[in-house]
Amino acid sequence: MSHKVQNTLRKILLGDSASEVRRYLKLDRGGRYFTSEMVLLALAVFSGIMLLWILLSDYDNMPVQVTFGVIMTFSLVIFIRLLLDPDSLAARQTAEILSLAGTMLTFAKDGLTSEASQKICELLRPATSAIAVAITDREHILGYAGYNEDRNPAGSDIRTHATKLTLEDGKARVLTTHDEIGLPDTEGRSRIQAAIIMPLVVGSRIEGTLKFYYRKASHISQTQESTAKGFAELLSTQMSAAAFEEQQRLATSMELKALQAQINPHFLFNTLNTIASFIRTDPMKARTLLRDFSVFYRSTLEDAHDLIPLQREIDQVKRYFSFEVARFGEERLKLVVDVEPEVSQLLVPSFMVQPLVENSVKHAMKSEGQLTIHVRAAIDDTGSVAISVQDNGVGMTEEARQGILHPKSSSGLGIAVKNVRDRMRGYFGPDATMEVDSELGRGTTITFRFSRPPSGIYLDTAGGTIDLSAQGFDRPRTFPADTADDEDASHDDDCDDDDGEDEK
Repeated sequence: MSHKVQNTLRKILLGDSASEVRRYLKLDRGGRYFTSEMVLLALAVFSGIMLLWILLSDYDNMPVQVTFGVIMTFSLVIFIRLLLDPDSLAARQTAEILSLAGTMLTFAKDGLTSEASQKICELLRPATSAIAVAITDREHILGYAGYNEDRNPAGSDIRTHATKLTLEDGKARVLTTHDEIGLPDTEGRSRIQAAIIMPLVVGSRIEGTLKFYYRKASHISQTQESTAKGFAELLSTQMSAAAFEEQQRLATSMELKALQAQINPHFLFNTLNTIASFIRTDPMKARTLLRDFSVFYRSTLEDAHDLIPLQREIDQVKRYFSFEVARFGEERLKLVVDVEPEVSQLLVPSFMVQPLVENSVKHAMKSEGQLTIHVRAAIDDTGSVAISVQDNGVGMTEEARQGILHPKSSSGLGIAVKNVRDRMRGYFGPDATMEVDSELGRGTTITFRFSRPPSGIYLDTAGGTIDLSAQGFDRPRTFPADTADDEDASHDDDCDDDDGEDEK
């Protein structure tokens, strides 16, 4: 078990006195017994009953009375000593909490799904003096066990005002009145009168809550607060681990997709054939295309695993589009780019815009006329970042549009768009959205929206250094300023020298 998990468990254990822990943390009741204590207690009770019987009967035997009195006294003394021994009690509670935590983490190993949340609620409720335990995401109940369970099924909306406040500000809350909880007037007024609400945090995002409901405010002790906080931290840690594993899986999948795009034989052959066709008819254009082609593939290899400035991605799109224009002609293809300076240096996942533009060229071009693709990036009216790729191509049916939103195959247009959407959510959180609007014969628009990120993930145009710590990266990355342009200029000088030598 990780060091962080061990520290969290230690916090759970070190709350009040051992007697408070025993009183409020009633783990596995009814199923496990402490052998030595139970034997001593049984012996003390038996001795007391025998002693009382002797005193009330005519049986007069002083040695027997003394014997039973001594047995009862020593049994009670040793029983109380064992029961209140801090080391013994702490060892037992540690073992029980470790077992409980291990089971809880097993349920949440694949993330906090509705099924896992329900099992965790059913596991935690008997472990505390709460009459109900609930887990939510940002909008819905994921799991609920205990009082009024039938009224709070998984998937129903969050109704308590205090839960919504915790989701907004991320603060833990200990509530001692029905009004503070904010339950509907028709639900639970006579039973639920107190609650503990803990946020579930993944990175810097509040992803849900863990809630414990109580019949009376007096049932909430310091130990109950420490226990709730500890379990919330455990769940948050496991959720973070599950999210990281999902991101790793997605990154591996995208690396494969990127590699496949890098060595796409059709694109490679078509571009080389196009360049070859210009060698005799327009050598200068052929040289320019060949230089751009080398820069394009070099950038593709360099950017395969990184966040890059949006402007760098747009430059790569322009290079790609120049090859397609050279192939099909300017009368068939046109690219319009409208990127606000405010978002041009925003860090985004590589291969975010290019696959969408490439899909438009492949699937949206009509048999006649010019296909115009419009790439926009701006801050919208709500303060969110909006990046869109719009074309005036053939469009698609509603069935095809749904196929993009919910692709069933592992290849084609739908999976390409889905991969971009999943990567956006992986970097910018679950609030990032994708919209696909299309009309048959009129064109298609794909728009991504996500919350405007903090300044820590913008390119520092002065020094060229980016702080990626806000996104969970261990070190900053430095982007050389206009490297491709500098090398292009150098390459032009070399070519000019070569031309001069040829003339000589």
